[in-house]
Amino acid sequence: MQKNTNTSINTNNYANYLGKTLFEWEIDELKIRERTKRWYIVAISFALLMLLFSFMTANFLFAVIIIITSLIIVLTDGKSGEKININITSIGVGVGKGFYEYDELKDFSIVYKPHLNVKNLYFEFKNVLRPRLSISLENMDPLTIRESLLKYLPEDLERTNRPLSEELASLFRL
Repeated sequence: MQKNTNTSINTNNYANYLGKTLFEWEIDELKIRERTKRWYIVAISFALLMLLFSFMTANFLFAVIIIITSLIIVLTDGKSGEKININITSIGVGVGKGFYEYDELKDFSIVYKPHLNVKNLYFEFKNVLRPRLSISLENMDPLTIRESLLKYLPEDLERTNRPLSEELASLFRL
């Protein structure tokens, strides 16, 4: 019996494992939002007010959360993330280095509102503990993607707007 000592991945076999690529595009890892001087003044004032409130009520955990949130905003401000590859294949959806088979996904929905500059694809997982997967469609045609995905997943026609978390993040430029 001969033992195979070759540990490199054969890219052809790997591509076959992921299925036939139906769509492929790149998105930015982080969405860069324009923030004015006024935004910074309001944000700093709000953070200081919340810190004052947390100390007055002896809620030190809240103070720690405010400080950590402020640090995250400061550290990520102005950074343009890397480009992430999106692949929709006959077996599942690839996002960066992650791959989700259609068996793991419950449904998909597309929110397309050109007048608001919103063109997103959402996947809900069967596992309720996993967060919703939100993917910007960039310059992709949402109708052709929808037609292809309908072969593999049901569509959630109830979702006609972005989730509240995305609306608030956009509103507060986070």
